[in-house]
Amino acid sequence: MKRSYYLLSLGCSKNTVDSDSMAQLLDAAGYRGVEHARHADVLIVNTCGFIGPARDESIRHLRALAEGKRRGQLLIAAGCLAQLWGAKLAEAVPGLDGVIGTRRWMDIVTFIERVRGRARREPLFHLPGEATTVGNDERGALRAARQGASAYLKIADGCRRPCAFCTIPTIKGTLKSRPPQLIVDEARRLAQQGVRELVLIAQDLTDYGSDLGMRDGLAHLITDITRAAPQLDWVRLMYAYPGAVTDRLIEVIATNDKVVKYLDMPLQHAHPNTLRRMRRPSNVEWVYRTIGKMREAIPGLAVRTTFIVGFPGETDAEFDVLMRFVEEMQFDRVGVFTYSFEADTPSGRLPDQVPAEVAEARRDALMRRQQQISLAKNQRFVGATLTALIEGNDPGQAISVGRTYRDAPEVDGLVIIEGTLPVGEMVPVRITGALEYDLTGTVIQEEPVVMLQP
Repeated sequence: MKRSYYLLSLGCSKNTVDSDSMAQLLDAAGYRGVEHARHADVLIVNTCGFIGPARDESIRHLRALAEGKRRGQLLIAAGCLAQLWGAKLAEAVPGLDGVIGTRRWMDIVTFIERVRGRARREPLFHLPGEATTVGNDERGALRAARQGASAYLKIADGCRRPCAFCTIPTIKGTLKSRPPQLIVDEARRLAQQGVRELVLIAQDLTDYGSDLGMRDGLAHLITDITRAAPQLDWVRLMYAYPGAVTDRLIEVIATNDKVVKYLDMPLQHAHPNTLRRMRRPSNVEWVYRTIGKMREAIPGLAVRTTFIVGFPGETDAEFDVLMRFVEEMQFDRVGVFTYSFEADTPSGRLPDQVPAEVAEARRDALMRRQQQISLAKNQRFVGATLTALIEGNDPGQAISVGRTYRDAPEVDGLVIIEGTLPVGEMVPVRITGALEYDLTGTVIQEEPVVMLQP
């Protein structure tokens, strides 16, 4: 009888890819995935350790599984919090049987067997310090996570940027790019499996290939992917780093019809002093110039960004600069987060920590302003026709939901469409209404797709 596993994936899409890769290896080894923990022989939680609330969520799920664990079940903590805390995690979760970090996820099968076969009852740890195996020892796992007709494809792991608030270099190590031919082959396989949208992800997408001696590595990789996998309809780019968007990359986005006219570039703030404390690029003029250049070269470009408010030392004047910046730039999509105190990062040692209630008030104010901008931008699409990738439907209500090129999976808006449409299809939709984040529309026939200048 096959042994079974229950795998809970927490955190970001990059974690989801790691979870799916572990599942592939377990399936190949004869394990059977189940949907309910009570039916599993092995319980695995792929944890998130990025910020305090994510760590709390991971602990909560691990403790709940530990408390309900039956005799003979194994509980394994994997992923970011496992790598970050190590033995401390076992202390926080009595009943934990094993801890495996981010840098040897591909050992999950042999690690489980080691845990099962050990004589002592203490937790077993597998936490190598170096991530030297990226792209070289992945055991044949496809480094992608499918969601319907879309798939996240991880092209690198780790990060070499010095952001003062971020634990990722501690958790993941420095940048490790996967070999380009391996990525291209995986993109081809995904396209052959029916994937229509490929979302390229990494901690820092625009740094891809620098550790391999490549220049403009991302631009070249995109070109190779679209040539090798012409069945793909959309290739979407997530997590670009300010200052690293090159003219060559802009040209590829502008001229390659397969590349979605969308870029996610987390800026984090707009005041140079705040950015310096964050150890982020502080040349805000570069942002104005580059986004202006991109909008001129790429009609209809949708720009998504994120900001942190309440960072240590952020004054009312610095926040006001951020508010004016958002007003001037008119971003299509914005996420705003309050600063999360991380004692083990450089920002945790900074003076002038901002009170939580002040940070929350600033977040609410910035989001209210962005909602007005987003609504006005969405209203400009009323009457236009956009292609939508259908993600779900409700036959009872006779409606479907999809995404346009302006919407990345999970983080952006939707288009709500009249009628029951096949999931995974791409259809032309006449936009009939606009909300703060979403659009409404109806399917039309035999009409070309119109892209509006933002």
